[in-house]
Amino acid sequence: MMNDGNEISHHTKLYGFIGESAGQSSFAATLNRCFKANNKDAMMIPMNIREDDLFFTLSNMKKSHVNGAVISYEYVSQVVELLDESTNLVKRSGMCDILVKDGEKLVGDIFFIRVLTAFLKDNFASKIALIGVGPFAKVLSFFSCGFNISYYNDDLEALMRFTQETELRDADMHRIASGMSIDLSQYDAVIDFSDLTNLDMVEKFAPINIDMKHKKLSSALRVRTQELGSEYMGFDNFLEPLSEGAYSFFQKKGHLKDDKSTMKF
Repeated sequence: MMNDGNEISHHTKLYGFIGESAGQSSFAATLNRCFKANNKDAMMIPMNIREDDLFFTLSNMKKSHVNGAVISYEYVSQVVELLDESTNLVKRSGMCDILVKDGEKLVGDIFFIRVLTAFLKDNFASKIALIGVGPFAKVLSFFSCGFNISYYNDDLEALMRFTQETELRDADMHRIASGMSIDLSQYDAVIDFSDLTNLDMVEKFAPINIDMKHKKLSSALRVRTQELGSEYMGFDNFLEPLSEGAYSFFQKKGHLKDDKSTMKF
């Protein structure tokens, strides 16, 4: 998928897609098609990594031929402490979903939420119900300009701390918990970045419902939307825009200068 002869030279830019079940996702294949369509001498390799091996994998990446990586949903928080440098957004949110190697340093950034917010704007979704207070929710709140976001969480004290940490003023806060009856149909989109194991309290969803989890991860939103016959979108529904986002990120870092036609060995 990388070049006409499927050859890898010493100049080929290699990237990893790191996740517990990375090989069962089509993300790497989708990005490789993007590399090929743009005639780039680059390749992404899916890397099935257990959580216990994450530190070892990223530490060894510093001296390997791998030039960067995209991090799957389940590992975005653990990666942060293994970075040598990162953007302010990574530091403020406590998550990293993409990184590049600079010498023997790992430099972290975020791109999932940039892709998500672009999708929401393209689909004219401005009124959003955001469930959860984790790192993904923090990043989305930092990109909240242009959106009217209502915040939901099972723990209101945690939600109040969240609004303080993200410097949200006069936030529209709501409790969401088992035994309640909640109608989210008044929103353009529901984004679930919570740790809730079920969403049985939700009786109606929005036209767009997203949690960015890949198909091998447990998803309360996926289960409940299927029960109610509502639309659901996870990581696998965003393969094309995420691949384009990763391609643009690596290109901006100056990584994709070599074309297939000028391959060097």
